[in-house]
Amino acid sequence: MNVLNLPNSITFIRIILLPIFVTALVYKRYEVALAVFIAAGISDALDGLMARLTNQKTILGAFLDPLADKFLMVTSYILFSVYGWIPTWLTIIVISRDLIVTLGWVLLSLIYGITGITPSLTGKAANTAQLVLIGYILLSVNIKFALHPETWMHWAVAVLTVSSGLQYVYRGLKQAGEK
Repeated sequence: MNVLNLPNSITFIRIILLPIFVTALVYKRYEVALAVFIAAGISDALDGLMARLTNQKTILGAFLDPLADKFLMVTSYILFSVYGWIPTWLTIIVISRDLIVTLGWVLLSLIYGITGITPSLTGKAANTAQLVLIGYILLSVNIKFALHPETWMHWAVAVLTVSSGLQYVYRGLKQAGEK
């Protein structure tokens, strides 16, 4: 299977968009940041759909696709926290969950030979909520009449993120116990 197929190329482009996204935020070109975020979202949906429809799934794509998503997510949360657009505690929760899940997966792989993490519904809901919050914030800084995120949005993201993190830890421990 060719790793330089169209779905993987789209994922590479999404990774290349990250420095443009960061530059746009740093230089207060929020409309460009919003456009890049939308392009990244569309390309994320497109590369996965194309890989499934054309049967061009690769190990590289399975690794790079979520990595590209995490790069965008972590970068956004750190910068948004620095700018005061989201509370620092929320950034810590979002990044900590990803670090704990990733470290747990690496340990399960090294110790027990368990490979791959099957995404859970709660995990997908948490990631969706995190991305929706990023999109909402980008809209609010671009459209002056948009409301800034309410505290309930922060708490919803936090609860979903913590819940999914606990679920992944439980599933990892269960898999380890079965080995």
